[in-house]
Amino acid sequence: MESFQWLKDLFLTTDSVAHIVLLYAIVIATGVYLGKIKLFGISLGVTFVLFAGIVAGHLGFTAPTPILTFMQDFGLILFVFMIGLQVGPGFFESFGTAGVKLNGLAATAILLNILVMFSCYYIFFDTSNVSNLPMMVGTLYGAVTNTPGLGAANEALNTVFPNGAPQIASAYACAYPLGVLGIIGATILIRYICKVKLEQEEDQLAAQEEGNANKKPYKMHLEVTNKYLEGKTLLQVHDFLNRDFVVTRLVHQGELCIPNRNTIFHIGDQMLIVCAEADQEAITAFIGPKLDIDFEQSDQPLVSKRILITNPSINGKSLGSLHFSSVYGVNVTRVTRHGMDLFASVSLPLQVGDRIMVVGPEDAVDRVANKMGNSIRRLNAPNIATIFVGIFLGLIFGSLPFAIPGMPVPVKLGLAGGPLIIAILIGRYGYKIHLVTYTTTSANMMLREIGLVLFLASVGIKAGANFFETVVEGDGLLYVLTGFLITTIPILIVGPIARLRYKFNYFTIAGMIAGTYTDPPALAYANSICSKEAPAIGYSTVYPLSMFLRIFTAQIIVLFFCG
Repeated sequence: MESFQWLKDLFLTTDSVAHIVLLYAIVIATGVYLGKIKLFGISLGVTFVLFAGIVAGHLGFTAPTPILTFMQDFGLILFVFMIGLQVGPGFFESFGTAGVKLNGLAATAILLNILVMFSCYYIFFDTSNVSNLPMMVGTLYGAVTNTPGLGAANEALNTVFPNGAPQIASAYACAYPLGVLGIIGATILIRYICKVKLEQEEDQLAAQEEGNANKKPYKMHLEVTNKYLEGKTLLQVHDFLNRDFVVTRLVHQGELCIPNRNTIFHIGDQMLIVCAEADQEAITAFIGPKLDIDFEQSDQPLVSKRILITNPSINGKSLGSLHFSSVYGVNVTRVTRHGMDLFASVSLPLQVGDRIMVVGPEDAVDRVANKMGNSIRRLNAPNIATIFVGIFLGLIFGSLPFAIPGMPVPVKLGLAGGPLIIAILIGRYGYKIHLVTYTTTSANMMLREIGLVLFLASVGIKAGANFFETVVEGDGLLYVLTGFLITTIPILIVGPIARLRYKFNYFTIAGMIAGTYTDPPALAYANSICSKEAPAIGYSTVYPLSMFLRIFTAQIIVLFFCG
């Protein structure tokens, strides 16, 4: 038996580094593998790491509390910061005309979640017990399947209960599984309440796509027939028409050239124009009719090339400030960002990771490529300094005290709120202070998942010691019931309003609900019943604000009502 003493020590010596690493490796690996198992087509994903941690903690397979607390807080910081970097670029742009309505509905649902939580607290629980309200907060965030909110609430509770905060992860674990099912079930129920026919919704989306003149680049060949344009420069025509367009090639008296702002128009000139789809009719009416020729197929020394921006010095500079036509003799016709084609407006700021379509003489295009970087190898290198500079600033910002009238102590955004807000701002405006915020999607997801599993494992292990006493012998079934009410009631109120009052497409509503609850399984369901992009658009429109509000309100609830 002594020959296996090393193995016994590895599992039982809780303060050794090897034991702590082994603990996290077993809990995380077990949770991730079990989370892939689907029941009725739905899996819990990495959230199952929490349940694996609870089992480990209950069995006494644990680590020193200070180590668990450090891993929990570090994982939370890394997780919310990478979320902020991801949503930052689109956070402020999500408030378009339809975006304002969708985000307003999402915020209403979040407020209703909180109101239902308080209603259940006063109806079903003993309000004289100081631990019941914190446990209801845990139930709330399990019901809405929002792990960052759990982390924010947990961190705020540590300031309110310095001698030991209630283990709200137990209530979270009770409410989470039925929360996932409840979101999808309530979304399906809206379909029957509002008498939605999926085929008609698909047809409506198809009609919208056909008739929607949006900002996608539109290419056309025109001949100058407007006598007013004779002798006018390209810049004068552009300013007079007051529409964004790019003339990439021009044929004058049989000679093909790359025009610049000083190029003079003449009757009979033929040109290749790229503009926003919505502007093509106005531009055609002003300049002249479309032609059936294609300059790109002509025998000429010009090339079109997609160039990848990897030079950090280009980050944040507008297309107009780089003077592509006047300095390099080329034109930029479109910009591709995160897989989406954007019209190359002179005011559009470029970001590292963008791909630009450049048209011009081959040697000039090559010079632009060298200037832009055009190195995938450089792009794949993570900008690790930006991440830790942002975390540093986020922790300082999260530690600033904000005095609010009526509050016994100043409010702090804490380890979750501070890094989240700074990450959103850096993701959107980091280029202004020369911070390159681009990370590949896989790198962002990897860091997010590492932070998340460290947080979930730590919370689960800490909660595991008293989990079964809290759930089985305590109010576990009540947490499940109240969690289901918190999940479904707001959806069944907001969903019909979105449909009947604002006339949103059902698939957009399904995506909006999934984004409001930051719930990937609900988005996967919405995508499975729709062949269009409407669910993903609804999800991405409300996700940034919803994630911010979930984290922010978690701390406000704890600091205002649990103190």
